[in-house]
Amino acid sequence: MIKNHILIKNIYYMLSYAFTSLTRKEYESLASEEFDNIHNLFAAILAKGIGRQLKQGLYREYQSRTVELSALRGKVDIKGSMNNLIMRKRRLSCEFDELSENNIYNQILKTTAYMLIKQPDVARKYKDTLKKEMLLFSDVDTLDLKSVKWNSLRFHRNLISYRMLISICQLITQGMLLSEGQGSCKMASFIDNREMSHLYEKFILEYYRKEHPDIKASASYIPWALDDGVGTLLPAMHSDITLRSKNHVLIIDAKYYSHTMQGWFGSESIHSGNLYQIFTYVKNTQTCNPDKTVSGMLLYARTDETLQPDNSYQMSGNRISVKTLDLNRDFKEIAKQLDCIAEEYLGGVYE
Repeated sequence: MIKNHILIKNIYYMLSYAFTSLTRKEYESLASEEFDNIHNLFAAILAKGIGRQLKQGLYREYQSRTVELSALRGKVDIKGSMNNLIMRKRRLSCEFDELSENNIYNQILKTTAYMLIKQPDVARKYKDTLKKEMLLFSDVDTLDLKSVKWNSLRFHRNLISYRMLISICQLITQGMLLSEGQGSCKMASFIDNREMSHLYEKFILEYYRKEHPDIKASASYIPWALDDGVGTLLPAMHSDITLRSKNHVLIIDAKYYSHTMQGWFGSESIHSGNLYQIFTYVKNTQTCNPDKTVSGMLLYARTDETLQPDNSYQMSGNRISVKTLDLNRDFKEIAKQLDCIAEEYLGGVYE
């Protein structure tokens, strides 16, 4: 079976770039720890993060409650109060809003923490920390994580500190399997490829933003170069990473696949759809930016396949490259390769 091999410590570095909150002082000790499995890494991050959140205070939001009281609070629930009168209860049914910690964000944290506590390969020190923290979640319910609509969660100003923690919970949940027989939850030793793909893209983008501030790095919208301006029903084009310098543009499509190459009647080649897509991005960008040199790159996460692409092609006046990034190497080597890409394709002259 073909696999993407990645050092566990590199997942921490990728998360650190993707979520700048991991660079805070509270997480400094994690950079020097050696993690023998992905569960320990996630447990360590959550233990630190939940502890920090408890010091700040758990997020609370107003929830509607209907309670029978001896004195009026909020507004009267007429139907409930009439029933009490019929039953000869001298109590009012009252409706009111109350600030509560029992919301979906805290429920996700609590449920995920309990999941980690139950995992046999999570170290005792992380389990003990999470157990102590969960004592302060006594008013928070658990929930079925498989029912969570992750894309519908919104992080306004009062929830910014939760963004990274909830993302970690999502990574853990997407790597969850049902153990046979008992129906209890058991975590897999991997992260779902779809979620890993999102992390891979975000890591590369945020790496260039932080380490190369003179480059304009963005996940930008690419307009169609239309002759008559009519683009009805055309699909939107969004790049994973677009790097801009004074005279150059590099569009990177970051790909995290189980198979870097596609097979066709016994021969292997680059994924045709990926190549067509990056070519389209480059040609439309070049037409809209005639004063710049526009290049494109498919940057695959390296697998253990024998054949790994490392090619550049001149296509209709533009350079299209296909390369791999080995996430199973020391992070310094990964950073060096990303730095060399910026230097080679952007000319070293930045805006």
